[in-house]
Amino acid sequence: MTDFLHESAAAEKLVSDLQAVIADAEDLLRATAGQTGDKVSELRARIEERLVHTRRRLSDAQRTVMERGRAAARATDHFVHEQPWQAVGLAALTGLAVGVLIGRR
Repeated sequence: MTDFLHESAAAEKLVSDLQAVIADAEDLLRATAGQTGDKVSELRARIEERLVHTRRRLSDAQRTVMERGRAAARATDHFVHEQPWQAVGLAALTGLAVGVLIGRR
């Protein structure tokens, strides 16, 4: 479960970083809209095409992360309903561990 949480956090960070890069690239395209020339036009077209492709892939990745999160939540809910006493014991041990760690400071 911790691996999933770590992967999920890393994926969310990646999505956030890619969204920032896309926004910066779009700003750059708007700022250079007045530039003319074959090379500039070709470069702008290639960048726009890649941005569309990247946005699509980013949306797919975001959807995958959300689906995996929902699946993990359903699995946790199922576990708690099927084995409530083990869930209570696990929660108690986790609380005890956090209390010990906080008490050390």
